Amino acid sequence: MEKREDTVTGLDSDVGVVKISEDVVSVIAGIAAGEVAGVTGMSGGLVGDMAEILGKKSLSKGVKVEVGEKEAAIDLFVVLDYGVRIPEVAQKIQENVKRSVEIMTGLDVVEVNIHVQGVSFEPPVNKESPDIPK
Repeated sequence: MEKREDTVTGLDSDVGVVKISEDVVSVIAGIAAGEVAGVTGMSGGLVGDMAEILGKKSLSKGVKVEVGEKEAAIDLFVVLDYGVRIPEVAQKIQENVKRSVEIMTGLDVVEVNIHVQGVSFEPPVNKESPDIPK
């Protein structure tokens, strides 16, 4: 595996430079999205799903990040619980991801795009689910 030299930002100080990898932003975004009630998981496509079957779970699965020196745009590919209000859950994901990435990296998150890839009919595990209308 080759080492990635991509940096999100280089912060100069009197002591040196701080560089934040795109992979770090992806992990932060993936964890923040998974914290939102109604999110079953992330969709990593066929390759990502095969890697997970083989035991290589990725915290950045289903996350695509584009970065500049001071800004970031994030695309999230999610699977939601059946019965949730998709626009409401999507907005909560956007807010949580934007807040988490900005606080932890200092980047200005200009957009968080949500791509709903599926709906899960399984009961959520270890997470409270929003009320499902009956």
